Amino acid sequence: MEKKVIVAKDAPKAIGPYSAGMRAGDFLFTAGQLGIDPLTGDFVSDEVIGQTRQALKNLKAILEAGGSGLENVIKTTVFLRDMNDFAAMNAVYAEFFSADFPARSAVQVARLPKDAAVEIEAVAVIVERRR
Repeated sequence: MEKKVIVAKDAPKAIGPYSAGMRAGDFLFTAGQLGIDPLTGDFVSDEVIGQTRQALKNLKAILEAGGSGLENVIKTTVFLRDMNDFAAMNAVYAEFFSADFPARSAVQVARLPKDAAVEIEAVAVIVERRR
């Protein structure tokens, strides 16, 4: 199976030795995305609401650069700094995903990169569009 690194101009660059996205066959795997503005490299907010919204925008950019999209996501994992932020994160998450929601896990972790409030990763399928 061939694999291909995915780089999205509208998402932050990787901050370590990893790829933001990787296509393998008809699947696209993303690295965890933080609420970082791709232009400034800074968090868009200190709060989970703003960081969740930006993390999902970054995720969308990577998926689209890889030939997929949010509508083709089959699984997400949400890492939270504080599980008390779950309801706020979930409300923003619902703005990006509608019917036929992807499978999802959400966990509280001891610490996230750059002390983020939230990190979100996804697995999506590549659906070739017919002309």
